[in-house]
Amino acid sequence: MTWLRALCGLWAALALALSQLVAHPLAAAPRRIVSINPCIDAVLVEVAGPEQILAISHYSQDARATSIPLATARRFAATSGTAEEVIALRPDIVLAGAHVSPSTLAALKRLKVPVQTFTVPESVAESIAQVRGVAAAAGQPARGEALVRRIEQAVARAQASARGRGAPVPALIWQGSGLVPGESTLANELLSIAGFRNMSAQYGLKRWDVLPLEHLAARPPRLLLTDGIAGDRMTGHRVLRRFDDRMVRAQFDERLLSCAGPVMIRALNRLSEVRANL
Repeated sequence: MTWLRALCGLWAALALALSQLVAHPLAAAPRRIVSINPCIDAVLVEVAGPEQILAISHYSQDARATSIPLATARRFAATSGTAEEVIALRPDIVLAGAHVSPSTLAALKRLKVPVQTFTVPESVAESIAQVRGVAAAAGQPARGEALVRRIEQAVARAQASARGRGAPVPALIWQGSGLVPGESTLANELLSIAGFRNMSAQYGLKRWDVLPLEHLAARPPRLLLTDGIAGDRMTGHRVLRRFDDRMVRAQFDERLLSCAGPVMIRALNRLSEVRANL
């Protein structure tokens, strides 16, 4: 009977190991992930375990371009997105944006490295779907849902704040060199949520378009949201001071428009702050 007890003990140990594997799949088989897109980086660092992330995009370690805190970005290795750099890391999966070099994709495909490509979200709903997609790729759906809840809470806060402040305020986001996000963009939806009315259509602008300084000066909006980048000849032009009596200018970091995901939380918080101060 000794051999029978030993066999039963072996089966019990095997059953326990299997139950732990099911409960904690990543502990047994962690996904080794490389992201080569800065907007995917912003989601990935929120939903994946740090030990899963082999590398992120080098843009996320550039203070002028990053959509995540530099201290967070510098905890990870970074690549410029070349196939050689990515393959050397031996990832289980590569997460990419829509604009990936065909030669990089071909090299990764040839070496059978899985690549999951994400498009640019143009709405809150599309951004939430992207968050869930990145979280699923990392094997971390629960963390993805936690981030989704934070985004939904930020939307609800901004909407509640806007409801108590009257009619939507005519506004225009005017980025460096005069670039304006128009209708059917994520920026347009965020403006609406926070209590603003995007004026881009009043200028005859398309989805993303450039508004010359002369056209802006001819019909200044009630609120102009601009980065005010030092040295930018458009957003820093002295002619804008002529309209200080009828046009409010407010700082709005361009990086708040570069990506979706958790960046939307900061964007909505800033827009609500601006609306409250009008």
